[in-house]
Amino acid sequence: MVGAVLIGVLVLVVAGCCCVVWADRGGPRWTRAVAALTLGAGEAVRSYQRRPRRTNSGSNGGDGGDSGDGS
Repeated sequence: MVGAVLIGVLVLVVAGCCCVVWADRGGPRWTRAVAALTLGAGEAVRSYQRRPRRTNSGSNGGDGGDSGDGS
């Protein structure tokens, strides 16, 4: 089941990338809409990855997670 979902996501990603290329070359109006959605989803994923993550483990003694060892 998980494999089918991953294959479905892969198909959607590849189709979105094809629409971006096709729209850039002057494709139909619907390809421009799909391309805009694809590029917007890519921006959302990139901004999510840049966001700093906070851990709430409580095992670091409350020092904010900075161990000071550079790692």
